[in-house]
Amino acid sequence: MNKSSYKKLIGISGLAAYVPPYKVWLEDWCDWTDNQWPKIREVVGRSFRLRGPNQSVYTMAATAVLRLIDQYDIDPTRVKFLGLGTESSTDNSAGAIIIKGMIDRALESRGKAPIARSCEVPEFKHACLGGVYGMKGAIRHLALDGAGSQAIVVCADIAEYARGSSGEPTQGAGAVAMLLEEDPQLVVVDLLGSGSASDYRIIDFRKPMTRFCGQDRSEGQQVQDFPVFNGKYSTTCYIDETLHALDDMYEKRGLNAIEYLRSLRSIFMHRPYRRMPETGWAVSYLFALSGGDSEDKAELASYCYETGVDPQDLCAEMLGKPAVSSLAEPEYLNVEVYPLTMAVLRSFRASRHYRREILDKMALGSDTMLDLGNLYTAALPAWLAAGFEQAKDEDSLQTGEEVLTLGYGSGDAAEVIPFFMADGWREAAARIKFAEAMSLSVDLSQEQYHALHDGKRISGLDYIPRNEFVIDRVGRSSERHFTDLGIEYYRYVG
Repeated sequence: MNKSSYKKLIGISGLAAYVPPYKVWLEDWCDWTDNQWPKIREVVGRSFRLRGPNQSVYTMAATAVLRLIDQYDIDPTRVKFLGLGTESSTDNSAGAIIIKGMIDRALESRGKAPIARSCEVPEFKHACLGGVYGMKGAIRHLALDGAGSQAIVVCADIAEYARGSSGEPTQGAGAVAMLLEEDPQLVVVDLLGSGSASDYRIIDFRKPMTRFCGQDRSEGQQVQDFPVFNGKYSTTCYIDETLHALDDMYEKRGLNAIEYLRSLRSIFMHRPYRRMPETGWAVSYLFALSGGDSEDKAELASYCYETGVDPQDLCAEMLGKPAVSSLAEPEYLNVEVYPLTMAVLRSFRASRHYRREILDKMALGSDTMLDLGNLYTAALPAWLAAGFEQAKDEDSLQTGEEVLTLGYGSGDAAEVIPFFMADGWREAAARIKFAEAMSLSVDLSQEQYHALHDGKRISGLDYIPRNEFVIDRVGRSSERHFTDLGIEYYRYVG
């Protein structure tokens, strides 16, 4: 990182998380649904979490923010930017101000000052990339009119899919809050060296409002937010956008792609399930080999020969410019945009290089992530929190070391951003307490899972909320003199 290009160093000083306790073990889920556990374990993970009956994206976000304030001894009056990254918000007018109001009341009940009245409260929404966009917005704020203050960005989401759908085992829920400031204690975020990419994908992964029409909420207060998605096509979009964002970064920084990728020791990517980031990074590595020297091309050719692919045909495919959006039609959804690359990927996975260049670089925090499921905007920051905590325990990162992050949002956009470990990263990582946030869990039976998933009243859950926000009630009045229909009222349970 060229520090002389910065007037000031800005980045992340702290992370804190909230994960709901309700857990579904995927091995149990496989028994309930006649799915193959070995395959689910390798592709998806071990378990996922569900939101509780009195929880929403706002309660989880506010709990994570309050934990951040407590764990890092933040003076709330210095916070001049509170951003919410989410794709699960249920109010189409207000956003982060809801969270600010909840936090302010909890702080005042403790006899403490609230967050600054002059605090900006934006919401960022672009599928799973909203949190990264929020982080970039906070850094720009701190670099300009918010100089000298602090910013908090909280990423919170509820990933839920219809029972019986291909997305069902990739559900999840939770929130991660991050503290941003000048001279950060955890990581410096290098926006000048970042790469961006975006392209409209039409039916990649969408949430049109018509899905809410006619929902029966008589048994509960949850709106079910099942997305419209096409799995094979969405995977293609993820890979294609990852490649374009990396290319933008390579060009900005004048990097030799394969030399750069090999130089990294730790990588964190958007993780909807276990296999997706592995596939995205492995394909990026193969593309980088095609532009390397003779030894790099020989390595790539060795994978080709194992698969029966002509190396020249593979390179021609990699140099092509596939019109991914043109595949957004029913008859094309299962078309493979990079068929030769994906064939070669299979032989690459069986090679000794795959563990060194792919799996080992994603090792930090990976085991913990097997028990989270998909957290949408919070997936990447959750992986960072788990990874930095593990790195602190193992002393496996060095001050000044580059860590690459890649955020992705269906629809379609990606951001690849270099982080550099700050001088005080070990002390900052010691306060994350991610393992503690994960420690409380309530294993669900099949009947409990079905009821909780479907938003029905449920009994027998051995869990009493403590030190977190809950939905106290939902407004039902639509009278002329007073209306609060659908508005959630919150309460902090100390």
